[in-house]
Amino acid sequence: MAMPTLEPIQDGDLLAFCQFLTEHLSSERSAEQWAQAFQQNWGVAKPNNGFLIRDEGKIVGGIGAIYAERIIRGQAERFCNITSWCVLEAFRSQSMRLAMAVVSQPGFHFTDLTPTEVVSKTLQFLKFKPMNERHALWPNIPWPFAQLGGIRVLTDYDAIEGTLAPADAKVFHDHRHLPWLRHLAVGKPGAYCLVTWKPNRLKGVPGALVLGFSDPELFLTYRPTIGSYFLQHGYFYTRAESRLLPRLPKLSHELAGYRNKVFRSDTLTESDISNFYSEIVGLNQ
Repeated sequence: MAMPTLEPIQDGDLLAFCQFLTEHLSSERSAEQWAQAFQQNWGVAKPNNGFLIRDEGKIVGGIGAIYAERIIRGQAERFCNITSWCVLEAFRSQSMRLAMAVVSQPGFHFTDLTPTEVVSKTLQFLKFKPMNERHALWPNIPWPFAQLGGIRVLTDYDAIEGTLAPADAKVFHDHRHLPWLRHLAVGKPGAYCLVTWKPNRLKGVPGALVLGFSDPELFLTYRPTIGSYFLQHGYFYTRAESRLLPRLPKLSHELAGYRNKVFRSDTLTESDISNFYSEIVGLNQ
């Protein structure tokens, strides 16, 4: 019997691969919904959409890859975000071929931000590093002093893009079309912070899950204003990954027990790894 073939997922193969994901990984998304995450124009000429394995012409496994370029400390950095690693039981012995094909590509930093426990441990064997999995949560309380300091909250998307610094405006521009994300800019002229979030519930209580922000220090500085805005709109707490914060804010409580996101890079640290430009934002989680 011939060994199953390994090949890159080109755009012409993408819908078939995504149909495989719908049938064998999660039927909650259609093939078209899966494909949307791989079709973003995020600043880099993607070499593929990941890799797949065929047996006698039939897809029996695959691993997705989402590519993007980000500016970190003034330097353009290229990322490959691994996602949706799925192999049929009879072909599990071929799984590592997929992972090795992805991480053997030169010139990228690699991440997996939604790994299962098995995938996380497997990638750590390939020199991926686990990140802090805890989430910080704090109550949103009224804050009537924002206007006294000239601090504003902008929610009009054109106003947000026109107010942010150029690098932050690009991040917003690259994500503003995704309907399940919500964005605001908070601050004052010359010191605005982009905040990307979506509604969340814990034990039935509505809150705001912050996925990312453009400046961690400004985010903490403006935290009372942001929390007051969320509260006015019916969200009673703010929640964010602890690893994204320079320190835990006052009145916060850490939640543990989440899966470790992982990354592999020779030059970047955990604090450089963002949820932007990944399946975290590219798919409606």
